[in-house]
Amino acid sequence: MKIETTNTEQKIPFFDNPKNVTWIIRIFYAICILLVVADFIVHRHIYVSFEEIPAFYALYGFIACVVLVVIAKGMRLLVMRDEHYYDKREDEVEQIVPRVDVEHSTDNSTDNSTDNSTASSSNKESH
Repeated sequence: MKIETTNTEQKIPFFDNPKNVTWIIRIFYAICILLVVADFIVHRHIYVSFEEIPAFYALYGFIACVVLVVIAKGMRLLVMRDEHYYDKREDEVEQIVPRVDVEHSTDNSTDNSTDNSTASSSNKESH
């Protein structure tokens, strides 16, 4: 039995469409600009004198992010293991596991699998 599917229309995921990604980035930049403008308009309750710097919280967040990346790179050198750290040890006993090779066909026909299954079922019945 051959089953044919003619689904030519594939739905593209939302974030894989370049137009959607472009719109999301534009909206993100617009929100960032609005927040910086709001920083000049909205009254802030300032506790420390350096908070009077224009766009202080945006600069503070950017600098904090850069510092986190630099610290993470430094920590990587400290805690990094070699590539084969989690591979099996040489003193472990190797277990023999049979390997099964599976052939994948590119066409959608199931003629080969049905022929093999009918042949094996007829062989079982004859024995």
